Amino acid sequence: MSKASPIIIRERKNPRKTENFFERHREKKIAEVLNRLGQRGVDALAAATPVRTGKTAASWRYEVNIDQKTVSIQWINDNATRDGDSIVKLLVRGHGTRDGHYVSGNDFVTPAIEPIFKEISDEAWAEVTK
Repeated sequence: MSKASPIIIRERKNPRKTENFFERHREKKIAEVLNRLGQRGVDALAAATPVRTGKTAASWRYEVNIDQKTVSIQWINDNATRDGDSIVKLLVRGHGTRDGHYVSGNDFVTPAIEPIFKEISDEAWAEVTK
């Protein structure tokens, strides 16, 4: 069996170029993890969303954002009242009704998304430490 040869990288003028290359590669791999798990988060949130008409459950989506220093994921629900209030926020926090009653909040989001956060954390850490 042959012995593996190490990869040697020499940067004579600006070592930051090499560092930037590896940072971009790492960000790309983390973005791939987030994109893969983003849809799983959408599915988990949709399944956990209380259903009356199904519109709120069907309105989940995600966005992966990459800038110079961070890679992030955001789950968004586009269903809103005519006044622009998020239906999900009303369901989670609770809300008053037109006839003066109060509907208690139901935090269905946190239990649905926590397992996805754990997977993202584990997989992103594995990519960073490779």
